Amino acid sequence: MHDIRAIKADLEGFDAGLKRRGVEPLAAALVAEYDAANAVTQKMNELQSARNTASKQIGAAKGAGDEEKAQSLLKEVASLKQELADLEVREKEMRAALEAKLLSIPNLPADDVPDGDSEDDNKEIRQWGSPRKIENAKQHFDLGEALGQMDFDIAAKLSGSRFVVTRRDLARLERALANFMLDLHTSEFGYEEVNPPVLVRDAALYGTGNLPKFEEDLFKTEDGYYLTPTAEVTLTNLVREQILSDKALPKRFTAWTQCFRSEAGSAGRDTRGMIRMHQFSKVELVSITTPDQSKDEHERMTQAAEEVLKRLGLPFRTMLLCTGDMGFGARKTYDLEVWLPGQDSYREISSCSNCEGFQARRMKARFRKEGEKDTSFVHTLNGSGLAVGRTLVAVLENYQQGDGSIEIPEVLQSYMGGMTRIKAGAGA
Repeated sequence: MHDIRAIKADLEGFDAGLKRRGVEPLAAALVAEYDAANAVTQKMNELQSARNTASKQIGAAKGAGDEEKAQSLLKEVASLKQELADLEVREKEMRAALEAKLLSIPNLPADDVPDGDSEDDNKEIRQWGSPRKIENAKQHFDLGEALGQMDFDIAAKLSGSRFVVTRRDLARLERALANFMLDLHTSEFGYEEVNPPVLVRDAALYGTGNLPKFEEDLFKTEDGYYLTPTAEVTLTNLVREQILSDKALPKRFTAWTQCFRSEAGSAGRDTRGMIRMHQFSKVELVSITTPDQSKDEHERMTQAAEEVLKRLGLPFRTMLLCTGDMGFGARKTYDLEVWLPGQDSYREISSCSNCEGFQARRMKARFRKEGEKDTSFVHTLNGSGLAVGRTLVAVLENYQQGDGSIEIPEVLQSYMGGMTRIKAGAGA
């Protein structure tokens, strides 16, 4: 969420940032609402002062035996009380309306984010590995179904479209991938492993910016809980409404969780396979930093996600997203796109974003420098390290063999009990 006082201090700068994100100018209208609410507050203060003065005068009038004046003052106090009550309701409504508008405005892009309207305008930063050219390469769903270990039909009977059942070695491979990622991030990159809930109250989703704008993308239970679309929600909210010491930062959290998304607006896209699911698992990375740390932390987080792909031997490229392709809460985002031979294209497997103080202001998450009284908002960062299901897809397509078997990357073999290859019917 944006600071209305900062908007007021730089109307042109704020509108220029909005324009880069394709949003019409709003600064003047927002500030006008803010000033109007402040005017109501000022009027309330004046009426409260008048009410206090009149209340004191009542006692003096009664002490002087002037009952007529005392009664007149009592009527004045009663009138002021009613007027104050009316203004209090009005002020509350005005500030709530302003806050609702501020909550719906995206973060402003960093200066080095390229302008653009879509993914076509993203900028390639670097590339690792050479895209594999496999003759008659198959897509992951054909490979998995041929192995007899990936079943979309039974999943559809259980739950509908955009679900999958994996079995035996493929189920174990997915678990192996998650464990490998967690071990790497905790042992080499200093992330603290967390096992958070996947059901949250709406306040947590307001904190990360999923609400109110993206409610249609969420699954909600009848008693008001939401299923988390990503562990970013829970991990980032671990510091909500706290004042941290600057010496305790950065904090780094990681979690492997199930994620749930309605995929609203994705009709007709990736309807077959595991690329776009209602339920999937992901290893999430979240960092909480001071403002002077966040740029370096963003690069570090991206490198941690890249390292997973490097050790798995999966070719990828790192893209800097343009203004039109960034997420709502991001100020700057890197996407990692892994090579999929079966699709003959790169596909997103991780997004690493620096939100700076955008989420922290919504969560009231602050820090204090040692020896100082004032507090400042922390900066929050999040990234996929990685999306486990999509990593399974990438392993299947990049390590497919001519006989339909799947070679297991060396770094995963110890997690697979020494297995080096998945073959049709294995483990049946």
